[in-house]
Amino acid sequence: MQRGVLFFVRSFTTVSPMSESTHDHTAALPDSHSWWRDLRDAARGTRHDYTSGNIGRAIFLLAVPMVLEMLMESLFAVSDVFWVARLGADAIATVGLTESLMIIVYTLAVGLSIAATATVARRVGEKDPDAAARAGVQALVLGGVVSITLGVLGAFGAPALLRLMGASGSVLATGTMFTRVMLGGSATAFLLFIINATFRGAGDAAVAMRVLWLANGINIVLGPLLIFGVGPLPRLGVTGAAVATTIGRGLGVLFALTRLAKGSGHLAVKRRHLTLEWATMVRMLRMSVHGTFQVLVGSMSWIGLVRIMAGFGSAAMAGYTISIRLVMFALLPAWGLSNAAATMVGQSLGAGKPERAEAAVWKAARYNVAFLGATGVLFFLFAPLIVHAFTTERAVADVAIYGLRTIAAGFPLYAFGMVLTQSFNGAGDTTTPTWINLGVFWAFEIPFAWWLSTRGAVGYRSVFVAVLAAYSVMAAVSTVMFKRGRWRTHTV
Repeated sequence: MQRGVLFFVRSFTTVSPMSESTHDHTAALPDSHSWWRDLRDAARGTRHDYTSGNIGRAIFLLAVPMVLEMLMESLFAVSDVFWVARLGADAIATVGLTESLMIIVYTLAVGLSIAATATVARRVGEKDPDAAARAGVQALVLGGVVSITLGVLGAFGAPALLRLMGASGSVLATGTMFTRVMLGGSATAFLLFIINATFRGAGDAAVAMRVLWLANGINIVLGPLLIFGVGPLPRLGVTGAAVATTIGRGLGVLFALTRLAKGSGHLAVKRRHLTLEWATMVRMLRMSVHGTFQVLVGSMSWIGLVRIMAGFGSAAMAGYTISIRLVMFALLPAWGLSNAAATMVGQSLGAGKPERAEAAVWKAARYNVAFLGATGVLFFLFAPLIVHAFTTERAVADVAIYGLRTIAAGFPLYAFGMVLTQSFNGAGDTTTPTWINLGVFWAFEIPFAWWLSTRGAVGYRSVFVAVLAAYSVMAAVSTVMFKRGRWRTHTV
């Protein structure tokens, strides 16, 4: 095991013919302890110029904190459903349905985050830190306005939204307050997305990591205390999970704002940067419209799949929720590598080095396939053992095991596709992945899942099979579009 980890770490600093190693002799000839120094520097957030030097080392310095950041998000997702599962199938179904509604919030946040990352990364690549800081301020202003509006609407409309999603009477009785708190406090999640996107675009991935570790660390500890009423704390049931989530994220936002004010390394927001630049905001809005629609297409496809799954009953919905949470446990760290590729693309294009950007994408894609492929093998082999840690209900476990194994089989393909998709976004080209998502998820995945669901022998399996098929199509289409190279000339 230790040899495998060491090989994985060392592989990030291996010199490639396209890595510009001739300009960085230290990176080209690492000593036996260089991987440890790189790991330490990555975790600490050492200031680094990502537009020059060894590409493998640059990806490593960005990817380590991004992967660790997403790993904590994965731990939170699994921890949350682990405790909620003790409350029964209705509680799990409540979380699953509410998360499907929260996808709308996440979609808008990620859409604006794409614009923030691309803009900040391009300005940092151009060696203009003041413009990068001003761009971060515009993103935060836009995020604040949108998130507060969504929170108010969601809190008041929670019961109607649950009914729209097909919630049963028992789920409505159990989970309405949970949904109110999650949607009402969604501004904290929205702002976390935006602030951390600016940090990543600037190359300050370690700061984003610390912000999310703080937020989710509080959440993981506080969640079971409020769910079960430990000590003097009230027993809130499933609602306690929502309260813990909102408190943790809120404190994470406050910490992130203090880091922005103090300076995070590549990005520091001072009083002179606190101005509204309407031209910048308009450009970011235009970019985020495509980015939002891009993510909305993918996110709404999950809602469509949930709607299909809900038709097979609470047990199927609970099993689906468990399997998807476990899948997220693997996918979120993989997104860390994808985000590293996006930052590399944005900064390299800002520095006028499109060849470096392309080389970084292919390298990050190979790393992601290796990482997520290995995780998929473990999930496939040990699915029963993993799932039974979350539920003892036979019907729920059967659905979760089948779903986990089916989706895990497509991990290598999805790993490749997600890096390419994020690379388009890092270049500011949000249109291309939007069309990819529209074709793959709406024109193919949902109709295919619905068609399969009408075949009596397939049943709930239709959703998982459709997801696996969509992974395959997305990887193929993304590769073709990336090789065309139009993203190289996109302006931000």
